[in-house]
Amino acid sequence: MSWLDALFGRARVPKSRLEQLFALTTAQVTLETSFGLRPSGRAGLVFRAVESSFFETAEQELAELLQLARQETGTTVSRQRDRYGYEWLVLEDEQLEDLVATAHQVGQTLQDHGFGDRLLAAVFGFKDADGLPAYWIYNYKRASFYPFAPLAGEQRRNNPLELRLAAVMRRELPLEPDQARWYPLWGAPVE
Repeated sequence: MSWLDALFGRARVPKSRLEQLFALTTAQVTLETSFGLRPSGRAGLVFRAVESSFFETAEQELAELLQLARQETGTTVSRQRDRYGYEWLVLEDEQLEDLVATAHQVGQTLQDHGFGDRLLAAVFGFKDADGLPAYWIYNYKRASFYPFAPLAGEQRRNNPLELRLAAVMRRELPLEPDQARWYPLWGAPVE
């Protein structure tokens, strides 16, 4: 932060960091062997859209990029707005590597156009043998992952599972150390 920012009370939004995202592809083996978690074939990127001709240009490039990803990897994409007004790009592909690569490309495109600060999170779905969900959420601003394991029914979390996941995966993923920042993303369209 510069002294002018401090003087005028402005805070700078940290730049999105994308490279850590690829750690999830290598962690997949441990998730399967230690927890029986397999990729669900769905992931989502959530961001804050902005009304701007520059953002429209970025969106056009994103559309072209996603069309290319569909042709090369078979990754399908849909766009949704959640009840809070955030935009979601929902990715579907059986290969976790393709989901991670597409998420990285989307993030890189937004960052290249100056909208990296609009990226909030990437959510990757997993399921256990009984079909119960667990998610790995990547916070772009903090370049870290954290687990989210919702329980069926009400908005409750499986905290013991989240803590076990974090304990084992700490060696393989850059984990968010502050558990107060393990925000649940209820109703994320990646179920």
